[in-house]
Amino acid sequence: MGDAEQAIIKVAQGLGAVDPAAWDACANPDGEPYNPFVSHAFLSALEDSGSATRRTGWMPYHLLLEDGCGGLAGAMPMYLKGHSRGEYVFDRGWAEAYERAGGDYYPKLQVSVPFTPATGPRLLTRPGPGREEAEDRLLAGAVEVARRSGVSSIHWTFLPERQWTRLGAQGCLQRTDQQFHWHNRGYGSFDDFLADLSSRKRKMIRKERERALENGVEIEWVTGASLTEDHWDAFFAFYMDTGSRKWGSPYLTREFFSLINERLPGDTLLVMAKRNGRYIGGALNFIGSDALYGRNWGAIEHHPFLHFECCYYQAIDFAISRGLARVEAGAQGEHKLARGYLPSKTYSAHWIANASFREAVADYLERERIYVDREVEALGEYSPFRHDLAADPAGDMQEDDF
Repeated sequence: MGDAEQAIIKVAQGLGAVDPAAWDACANPDGEPYNPFVSHAFLSALEDSGSATRRTGWMPYHLLLEDGCGGLAGAMPMYLKGHSRGEYVFDRGWAEAYERAGGDYYPKLQVSVPFTPATGPRLLTRPGPGREEAEDRLLAGAVEVARRSGVSSIHWTFLPERQWTRLGAQGCLQRTDQQFHWHNRGYGSFDDFLADLSSRKRKMIRKERERALENGVEIEWVTGASLTEDHWDAFFAFYMDTGSRKWGSPYLTREFFSLINERLPGDTLLVMAKRNGRYIGGALNFIGSDALYGRNWGAIEHHPFLHFECCYYQAIDFAISRGLARVEAGAQGEHKLARGYLPSKTYSAHWIANASFREAVADYLERERIYVDREVEALGEYSPFRHDLAADPAGDMQEDDF
């Protein structure tokens, strides 16, 4: 790391104070898989748009590790939180139990990407021989900040497995859950993918795709320089309509979409559904170097299977066209299994200040991990792939360790 003895930890209450190139050199180093969500552009768009701020309960509290020369050797996207909304790893039961026992669970520290249930690095460090030392310093720095701040806990969510293992070795509690991901076996077309499925599932998907495009519905891919504010106006209307009905209060502001259009145009894909000359629904995806990440969906007209078409089947089509290794279709949803998205474990780690509460949570997590392992195994038995592929439908295309 260079001048390790003089390395220091700082807290930045906003990414505006952090050089974008220095942050990105740690978040997305050259030669490693690119993850758009930990980029300075994405995280700063959340802050600058008013989506992730003190007012919304996501106070930026980013950890910076500086070397002896003042250069950025590591970073951690961290937030001081007074609630558990927008995280997708649920700890509300922990909060209620802690408060029934007379403690204050909030505020807590959350190391994550707000409103984004996608796996990616959380201990951001430059590659090289000093990387593990830098990760250890970031962890120690986070714990020191937690102790000085008097918070109840720190939560690292949607970690890559390697970082999850390292945090566990350093004494953090380990938690698992599962999502559904589609894996690319080197397909040349959607029909190649369908050929790997059982006959019944193949027929079901073809029928769903046909039904989705009835009544004159057309699908467009919009990305890069083709994205305009008109596209984002239409998509934001879908997002607000669907989000208000499902969650009550959508997290992202309209300005957020303008900012990612400005800062990440090549990393965003809108799958837009149009009928009678106007947009009626759409899905927002982000493009990594080896994965397509499905994020938000909305529609102002109901058409059977249009959600599946825009969010799942078009994502597969796009991933095949770009040669991407997988599609991560967001949180939850066992209905994805029948459509070629297979169970994949996700990982989080937790530091809890109170020893008694920590012991109780550790016992709970031990049992929960066993349950998740069994559920992933059981769901795998319902794979839509032909029997000769069901044991390893991803072939040699396994998830990269970021």
